[in-house]
Amino acid sequence: MTTAQNTRAAAAPAGTPTQVTQGSQGTRGGIGESTLRPDGTLKVTGEFAYSSDMWHEDMLWGQILRSPVAHAEIVSIDTSEALAQAGVYAVLTHDDLPTAVRHYGLEIRDTPVLAHRVVRHHGEPVAVVAADHPETARRAAAKIKVEYRELPVVTDEASALAPGAPVLHPDRDDHHADHVPHPNVLHRQPIVRGDVGAARARADVIVEGEYTFGMQDQAFLGPESGLAVPAEDGGVDLYVATQWLHSDLRQIAPVLGLPEEKVRMTLSGVGGAFGGREDLSMQIHACLLALRTGKPVKIVYNRFESFFGHVHRHPAKLHYEHGATKDGRLTHMKCRIVLDGGAYASASPAVVGNAASLSAGPYAIDAVDIEALALYTNNPPCGAMRGFGAVQACFAYEAQMDKLAAKLDMDPVEFRRLNAMEQGTVMPTGQRVDSPAPVAELLRRVKARPLPPERQWESTEGADVRALPGGLSNTTHGEGVVRGVGYAVGIKNVGFSEGFDDYSTARVRLEVVNGEAVAAVHTAMAEVGQGGVTVHAQIARTELGVTRVTIHPADTRVGSAGSTSASRQTYVTGGAVKNSCELVREKVLELGRRKFGTYHPAWAHAELLLENGKVVTDNGEVLADLADVLEDEVVEVEAEWRHRPTEPFDRLTGQGNGHVQYSFAAHRAVVEVDTELGLVKVVELACAQDVGKALNPLSVVGQIQGGTTQGLGMALMEEIVVDPKTAKVKNPSFTDYLIPTILDTPTIPVDVLELADEHAPYGLRGIGEAPTLSSTPAVLAAIRNATGLELNRTPVRPEHLTGTA
Repeated sequence: MTTAQNTRAAAAPAGTPTQVTQGSQGTRGGIGESTLRPDGTLKVTGEFAYSSDMWHEDMLWGQILRSPVAHAEIVSIDTSEALAQAGVYAVLTHDDLPTAVRHYGLEIRDTPVLAHRVVRHHGEPVAVVAADHPETARRAAAKIKVEYRELPVVTDEASALAPGAPVLHPDRDDHHADHVPHPNVLHRQPIVRGDVGAARARADVIVEGEYTFGMQDQAFLGPESGLAVPAEDGGVDLYVATQWLHSDLRQIAPVLGLPEEKVRMTLSGVGGAFGGREDLSMQIHACLLALRTGKPVKIVYNRFESFFGHVHRHPAKLHYEHGATKDGRLTHMKCRIVLDGGAYASASPAVVGNAASLSAGPYAIDAVDIEALALYTNNPPCGAMRGFGAVQACFAYEAQMDKLAAKLDMDPVEFRRLNAMEQGTVMPTGQRVDSPAPVAELLRRVKARPLPPERQWESTEGADVRALPGGLSNTTHGEGVVRGVGYAVGIKNVGFSEGFDDYSTARVRLEVVNGEAVAAVHTAMAEVGQGGVTVHAQIARTELGVTRVTIHPADTRVGSAGSTSASRQTYVTGGAVKNSCELVREKVLELGRRKFGTYHPAWAHAELLLENGKVVTDNGEVLADLADVLEDEVVEVEAEWRHRPTEPFDRLTGQGNGHVQYSFAAHRAVVEVDTELGLVKVVELACAQDVGKALNPLSVVGQIQGGTTQGLGMALMEEIVVDPKTAKVKNPSFTDYLIPTILDTPTIPVDVLELADEHAPYGLRGIGEAPTLSSTPAVLAAIRNATGLELNRTPVRPEHLTGTA
């Protein structure tokens, strides 16, 4: 295996504006073209095979028994009645696990495979059943008798840190524990830079704010599912919808007592992810049942189970203070961010690091005093979700920017532009931003866009209620409806941070099939809808000059590609594909030099390229057909690729070069609010975003529009409601947990800016998360503009707008 750093310069010098390219000058279907997804038609017609569609002869069905309470001692478990039911093959509890390794976790191994002695959250797995029919498995699970002795619940900071509070993880032993003030504090990260006291004394105005951010669900449409098949060698083959095959493997194998090479994982069709599939769900349970019964076992969650079966976005309490001079210059920022991590750690340490390091937003502030922490509570576990950590912070700091602008009687966009960071700005962590940071330009673009016409519901035929707040419920014909406009901009890191060894692997093969040179790309990248399968083919066409590219299914038979999260896959796995293609190209050209070099001096002295199935010089002279160079040869390379290293943040000061790249997006929201009924219609959510290089412009716009819509959901409707007294989830269904539909989704015009990052492959910038940050506060800003209300929580509900909350 070959390891390489990125060495090729970006497509354009840093800071150089370029236009979105609609076609490459080389092989058709390459980088810069709007190439259609190979799975697109299958998905929209319902023919795509998702993991829940898998089937195996003689297959059993798995079912999980979950705790009905949030915190309790398990007094006893009686499985005898369940085992006696006809059609049941196995019932497993914690005591039946085959090894001493009975916990797992992304960073901290604190999550039990099946609850032992105590349950810590509503819906925690207690036992698993395998039966010959899904209904039989469900009935058997219901017959398991568990006696609980309920314990006091920890639901917020006050109850978590109170004297005598239950310590939820008394045996915790990890590298974060020395940096927290209480065992119920999961992780803490302070960041201190500059003299906040002196800067505060220079401020002419100071604003403060207390903000509340609700718990959001990833709400992917394909629930958790997978199929485990026992193998003749004593191992197991697992077909599963996940975001990170090798991370799953690392956690699963020790629990099964198997070497990793005997746990073979293959990615199955994934119906969305957004961070909710980074943690394990049914993987270990299916494998345990398959190995116990000797039969294939399939587990498919229903929607109710899905709400309990994966982590959610951290709810947060945020306190901010900002100061500014009378001419609009920020003097200082203080903040405290408290994230509710729920019962188990998941990705909370990374979420805390992001929240802290990005809490100042895309602004130049020399003096900061920041503290971010995550708590252990008996609420549902929280972890990765699109934009994690940065989303919560952006909601608060953008509200603060509007407060400051109002207090200074300044235009909110111009106030932001005055304080906008740029290339060369030093972050609160001391890291200097060394790639384009066009914050002011993005704001200028969304502000300059023409506003949509007012009162669009009016027509000569009468009111079109679909354009009104309340929509088809026909609650108003425009009475009491007012318009508001709001702006927001955000900053998000790209890739894993804080010294994590963030790399990816790609295997690329080039050979002749039926007289044509054909490439094959094999990675472990989880395709969860982001379009990596399209981009990888585009990279291979660009670098190898072929038209036909096969993308192999993702599995653990190739090196790790890391997680499909943190906006990193196109950057890191795309970088790995590019690197492997370049190594293949060099081997092919060496073949050509040996075969044809004596016939043409250009083979030795010219810059050679592969385009349209031919070897050409940089001035377009054709030297040979690629198929003639290869003949019967097969050229294959498997290589890793790493971006430049990062480093951990100092645990006391927060200083350190913790992030590899930043991405930026700005939004302008236009809303219409029925002030009498508290209903909101988002008319438009215009976005401007710097993408570095649009590898697939169509996919880029789709990602931006998708992230924007997810942020809209957080602003107006999405929240998992947890009873503060019992820590039970009150709305685990799409009946009561609302997500935006097509009728809620506004026009989303997108302005794509391409400023190449010279450190990244093709100059690209990760794009998937940034629009989720700024769309939420932009919608809130627009509602405030329409109503004059402070609105310091998400989501906004009708009662918050009518004064009945």
